[in-house]
Amino acid sequence: MFSKSESKKIREEFWTQFGKQSPKKWMLYNTKIKAIDLKFNFDTKRANLGIQIDAIDSNKQKIYWDKLISLKQLLLDEVSPDFIFDVNYEVMPGKYIGYIYIPLEEKVSIHNKNSWEIVIPFFNKNMLALEHFFIEYYEFIKA
Repeated sequence: MFSKSESKKIREEFWTQFGKQSPKKWMLYNTKIKAIDLKFNFDTKRANLGIQIDAIDSNKQKIYWDKLISLKQLLLDEVSPDFIFDVNYEVMPGKYIGYIYIPLEEKVSIHNKNSWEIVIPFFNKNMLALEHFFIEYYEFIKA
């Protein structure tokens, strides 16, 4: 078990190392669509990455979700067949968003530095493909 400060330090060390080993600066929160972010997740139990849809207005939430669902087969074909589409993904107790994501199948932990060797290439490969997809279909998603 790690203390909060030890855990925070390890997390910061991972994200610093990941940034140094990444082939580019990622788009992530800079999608130019307020309700949509591209996101990396890595905690003590799992790693995944994907598209988060989190609009304050439930109508906008549904519109963006429906647009991305209409692109589902293209996303599966062009990026990865491993995407999971979860319209009610719980990010914290009582807070749900739409999340379209690729889970890393291996059990990993951000606290285990051996896991980093698995997660970093997984993140780099899949986020690169996901960003290309997002840029390709940006005008459709945004409209």
